[in-house]
Amino acid sequence: MSTATTTRSSGSETAGSVSRMRLFIDTGSVAEVEELAAWGVLSGATTNPSLLAKEDGDPGDIVRRICDLVDGPTSAEVVSADARGMVAEGRALRTLHEHIVVKVPFSAAGLAATKELSADGHPVNMTLVFTANQALLSAEAGATYISCFMGRLDDISVDSAEVVREIVETLRPGGYAQAQVLAASLRHPEHLKTAARLGCEVATVPGKVLRQALDHPLTTAGIEKFTADWQSRPEFARWLEELVSSAQVAGR
Repeated sequence: MSTATTTRSSGSETAGSVSRMRLFIDTGSVAEVEELAAWGVLSGATTNPSLLAKEDGDPGDIVRRICDLVDGPTSAEVVSADARGMVAEGRALRTLHEHIVVKVPFSAAGLAATKELSADGHPVNMTLVFTANQALLSAEAGATYISCFMGRLDDISVDSAEVVREIVETLRPGGYAQAQVLAASLRHPEHLKTAARLGCEVATVPGKVLRQALDHPLTTAGIEKFTADWQSRPEFARWLEELVSSAQVAGR
């Protein structure tokens, strides 16, 4: 029996070769990316016109800085309503940075634009996908990422987990090796766990949800207890300081 190979790259891997879910950050804030990229858990980012409109400064500079910080696929969205405009904007966005993924809203025009862009070698993130049939059409058009919005489905009392499950199970046997299911509109850490359990290749997560996933009162209490116990023995603190200093000298 063969063993799946785990890969991590700028997004060139296919759905069939990925054995774990990668985390992107969903934001338009450079400051937020600077903070959370330091955790070492981000593999990419997604932006959209609404997120970027909240920020001051040139949107191109913002997107380029986010690309540098996450050092991975970063989605920048087109705003035209027709396929020709989407393609023109997509090609222009791709000139901003090597990590740019063209984000295209699902529609007939979006499918046509995705087909042309992907045929030219431009990675596309098809966004606003809410059904397995939409995902199937997106994959057929050549989308690299297919973004299903979990929170928005829950908002209208549709079981988002069931929709994501259906998308994953529809694409896996269909031979769409390039299509990665991207869980989006994550409102809370439960969405994050669900996306991982269902086999999504990517989850794009708001900073608020990442921070919620970080915190637990028992973790905080445990750290405080360990710290207090260690500080009760000043000689131990001096020993560790000397050990660190020696290791730094040896490493020079």
